[in-house]
Formats: sequence, structure tokens, C-alpha cells
Amino acid sequence: MSLRKGGIESIARVKAAREILVALRAEDKWSPQVMTLGFTPLPNLLLRAQGKLKLSPVMLNVLVQLAEHWWEADKNPFPAKDRIATRMGKSPRQVQRYITQLEKAGFVTRIQRFSGRKAQTSNEYSLAGLVAKLKALEPEFTKAKELKKLKAKKLEKAS
Repeated sequence: MSLRKGGIESIARVKAAREILVALRAEDKWSPQVMTLGFTPLPNLLLRAQGKLKLSPVMLNVLVQLAEHWWEADKNPFPAKDRIATRMGKSPRQVQRYITQLEKAGFVTRIQRFSGRKAQTSNEYSLAGLVAKLKALEPEFTKAKELKKLKAKKLEKAS
């Protein structure tokens, strides 16, 4: 039992060290002052597959806003529409429409939240649909990347 606990603690230390290294590299790019306000890890595939996923720039922005609030893998983000709207320079109603589009396209699932008796608070948003879509696209993008490498090697080879 103690070995398992020690192994888990060791993994947690490695993850923490990796996060520190990422943050330090980001500070080199963006500056320590900017990075003190935090950063949001996003898979490059989300950006590279934006067109293939048929995500408009505004829909992508909403997803990024939701991802900024997704701190733990097992806990869905729950930002208020007003906050997203303010950040994007849109009305809360417009943001609600964008989220509905993302829901219909299978990227997010809206989950109502309540505090106390019937007092609705901000919705929770599951990004499992987005994750599933990215996982489905990954093999195609990996293959394209490998083919590009092979092509480059062939070009570099002397005839």
C-alpha cells in the first residue's frame, strides 16, 4: 500500500515539475508579468483542425473561454455567460446562442446547476464531445504529419 501511495506521490511531483518547466518556458516567451495571470493549455489539434471541425472563430473563442475555466479533468467548467460575454465583447444572449450552436454540433453539453431550492446558478459545461471529436481526428493528423516527414526525407536525400 505504501509503495502505491509513494508511486502516486512521485507521479504528482513529476507532473508539478513539468508544469513548472512549461510555465518557465512560457515566461521566456510572454514575460513573467503576463504569465503571473495564468495560462490555459490547449491541444494544438484544436487550432489545426478548426476548419475541419467547422468551428467559426467565435465558436472557437467560446470553447477557449470554457477551456480557461476547466482546471481539473474530472470537474466541468461553469463560467457565467455574462463573464464570457464581457471578455468577448458580445451580449450574454449572443454567447447563449453560440453555446447552443456548440451543443447542437456535439462539442459541449450544458448541465444546469442549482444552489439551494430552485435557485439556478451558472451552467456547467462538459467538453467531452470536443475531446471525442479531437480524439477521432488525431489519427488523420498524425498520419499527415508522418507523411510530411517522409516527403521531407525524400527531398533531402541525394539522388
